[in-house]
Amino acid sequence: MTIWNDVISFVRLRYEVLEDHDGWLRFRLPTEDGRTQQATVHLLPDHDGVAWAELSSPVGWADRVDLRRLLELVGGAGVGGAAIVDGVALIKHTVPLASLDIADELDRPLRTLVARADELERELGQGDEF
Repeated sequence: MTIWNDVISFVRLRYEVLEDHDGWLRFRLPTEDGRTQQATVHLLPDHDGVAWAELSSPVGWADRVDLRRLLELVGGAGVGGAAIVDGVALIKHTVPLASLDIADELDRPLRTLVARADELERELGQGDEF
């Protein structure tokens, strides 16, 4: 899919790629005060004929995070919902890839999501592990 290849190229050119697998990339972005934050973009299966990308960023290990507080904090955000994947509490957001303007419709929510995940990681006492 051409647009997915555009997403991969966009990420590879701008960020430090940590893992690159078929259908997903894990990478690192700079945040405030010298901190960094990991993010992942996954290609999701077509839904109603449209492919989607899932953006996610970890907040901390689920067994060390006050999950109720995390849900309360994420509940008021316009970008991102909370989830636990492989023991990691994270926030995530999905975007359709049908007619994606990568700068506005992928990078802007990605940066918003990553900044919020970094704030939550700091607020929930997880340091800067992710």
